[in-house]
Amino acid sequence: MRTVVVTDPPRADAGDAETLGDFGVATVHEALGRVGYLGPAFRPAWAGARIGGTAVTVLCWPGDNLMIHVAVEQCRPGDLLVVATNSPSTDGLFGELFATALAHRGVRGVVLGSGVRDVAELREMGFPAWSTAVSAQGSVKATAGAVNVPVVLGGQRICAGDVVVADDDGVLVVPRLDVPRALSASRARLDKEAASREAFRQGELGLDRYGLRDRLADFGIQYVSHDEFAEAER
Repeated sequence: MRTVVVTDPPRADAGDAETLGDFGVATVHEALGRVGYLGPAFRPAWAGARIGGTAVTVLCWPGDNLMIHVAVEQCRPGDLLVVATNSPSTDGLFGELFATALAHRGVRGVVLGSGVRDVAELREMGFPAWSTAVSAQGSVKATAGAVNVPVVLGGQRICAGDVVVADDDGVLVVPRLDVPRALSASRARLDKEAASREAFRQGELGLDRYGLRDRLADFGIQYVSHDEFAEAER
């Protein structure tokens, strides 16, 4: 692993990142063709936050948060800190003191492929955090890693400056160059969902709106009366 801090990487527009955050993980994920989702292992430390930010990536050793301290200096308003370890770790690498430092710099939240702690304090501060574990286990500051290099979380490659969207449904990455497509596709999906929502309020069935009724026979689905079913089960 190369021990390097990459300074001033190109970033997606912070306003675009915030807009994608407002759209939400499920909407953007579906709009992009169901790609970029980090998977169900990444859960919020507290419920209700919905954010989008530009990634500052950190690669740490397990149980060692030295490089998070290094990364704080590289953060700008609108960023979202993304922390990976070079082998599996559940240790609590991030807590309230880090959140205080990052909040001062306008950072919108943190995503960790490891543990988070001080959950009550993070909730009280309103600082959003997603992680694969909650753990009081502390860490050392002893081994060099890297900042703003590509990292992999949940099978997804995340580069500095990419947009990361996170909410109660999980975490999603949108590559920086794919942000314009994500914006237009997400807006189109929201318009489509709004029309479907109104149709459902009026009583229309998904079977008809989505053209599923005529396809049921292709799935082998049959409609039978209760008496027919009971007779067949005898």
